[in-house]
Amino acid sequence: MLKNQLNNNIMFKKFIASIMMLVMLLGASFTLVAQEDYKLWEDIMLTPDFTKLKILETNMRKHNQTYHKSGPFEAAVYIIVSGPNSGNIIWEMGPMMYKHNDTRPDSGGHDEDWRDNVMPYIKKMHTIEYWRADDKLNNTGMLDGDQTKYPIMFVRYYEVEDGLTPGVNLFFERVSKTVKALDGVNPWGIYYNEFRQGDLGRHIATFSFSPNWADFDRDVNWVENFNKVNGENSWQNQLELEQITFKNQWDEIWVYNKNMSGK
Repeated sequence: MLKNQLNNNIMFKKFIASIMMLVMLLGASFTLVAQEDYKLWEDIMLTPDFTKLKILETNMRKHNQTYHKSGPFEAAVYIIVSGPNSGNIIWEMGPMMYKHNDTRPDSGGHDEDWRDNVMPYIKKMHTIEYWRADDKLNNTGMLDGDQTKYPIMFVRYYEVEDGLTPGVNLFFERVSKTVKALDGVNPWGIYYNEFRQGDLGRHIATFSFSPNWADFDRDVNWVENFNKVNGENSWQNQLELEQITFKNQWDEIWVYNKNMSGK
């Protein structure tokens, strides 16, 4: 009887292993399908030489208009105007896919121009990050690529707790559902950092796009709408979910700098 029980245990373990392998294979297949169409941005954070801003502005605009004017290599430049990174520049390229890195402009004078005419006026290069959009949750359909229409972005970074964090998806699904139900035009998106950041903890970022600073004074009755969309007392549950899901959060505001961008 003990022998039969052992055999049954072995067969059960093999069955579970087979199921797990099937799940992994199906997951890989779904991932490959999803990767056929996605939006990715490359972001570089730079500290400029504040005594040479005029030269940097002229040279970076010339560089971007020459090599990063359109398509997946189009560059936009933002100035961080709040938080500990205030004054730093975000140089952003995209939307793109990883395959575009194989044909990105690097010859024909590109690298030499960046080296000789941009980098001498940069005091420090901090990070180069790749951020992928969540097209399912995002509410960015009204954006047409013209950054001058929504030149101010409210950015919130999230550092996810270590270990299993099943609440991440639910947390942002509720936020997305609420944003999409608000009156008016409310461009909002969530983006995932593609690579581990160590102590930086920049795992997820949400962006709210504003046409002007007055937009920050607009009262959208967030809590009331949140409870209406997600159920009674859901906001309190959201706050509790937030506490156990994220170990840190912080905000920045970025302002589009047309004079330094590719368009």
